[in-house]
Amino acid sequence: MNEFGGNWTENKIEILIEYAKAYLTIMNINASKYNWDLLYFDGFAGSGQIQGDDNTSTTIVGAARRILEIKDPRSFDLYYFVEKEKRYADILRHKTIPFYPNKKIHVVNEDCNVKIESLSRFLSNNGKRFKALAYIDPCGMQLNWKSLQTLEKHSVDVWILVPTGMGVNRLLKNDGNISDAYSSKLEQFLGMSRQEIFSFFYKESQVLTLFGEETITTKEQNAIDKSAELYKERLKTLFKFVSEPYVLKNKMNSVMFHFFMASNNKNALRIANQIIKKYNNLNY
Repeated sequence: MNEFGGNWTENKIEILIEYAKAYLTIMNINASKYNWDLLYFDGFAGSGQIQGDDNTSTTIVGAARRILEIKDPRSFDLYYFVEKEKRYADILRHKTIPFYPNKKIHVVNEDCNVKIESLSRFLSNNGKRFKALAYIDPCGMQLNWKSLQTLEKHSVDVWILVPTGMGVNRLLKNDGNISDAYSSKLEQFLGMSRQEIFSFFYKESQVLTLFGEETITTKEQNAIDKSAELYKERLKTLFKFVSEPYVLKNKMNSVMFHFFMASNNKNALRIANQIIKKYNNLNY
């Protein structure tokens, strides 16, 4: 089983499921007008079940199995689950395919970035036949920006978990002395150059010391919020509409992730923002 993070883990899944049901309702209404096939893509599908990390027996059903359980008003026509960890992929395969014999389910043991690019080619080759809902839920900074770029202009609504506190902020050292390894990871994740990242998150000032004037580098105090704002703006370069984020916090009330929806459909934005607002209100 995958490990359970807290209430926000459940809320994140509930947001996805609520949106998926609204998505399927709209697609079902338009079924007589448009002959669309609906594809669900999960880039970090896990094992299908999440286990508590608080020394309890608490478990919740993961997003993959919850999506498969949706029947009303309709199901997706094709399900594509990607999981890089082989043992998790094997468990998910055994927990899904035999139990949903009438559904077209693919469980693939592969890197999400590779399969996002495959998804893009699939949508390109199938013209307007397919509409897709994608869920990209990494535990860290495994998603590369160049992979996400391939989904630009496609008919896909994408929910993305962004590790603003758990990822980006941790790599941004307070004095600006970022190692080459950390810098490379930030560049891959944000799709920006080292200098662009540095200019966005740091400021330099001149101070007078015993040895004369020196340049002091300091990180912006609100780096987590700024990283969320930056990622939203980056998403807007690929998609016409990007939702407000659902903010995921730990028990110490520290921000860990921001959860966004990106789409080229205005109605998708309206629905996503309504759902996110409801769940953000639960945080207070």
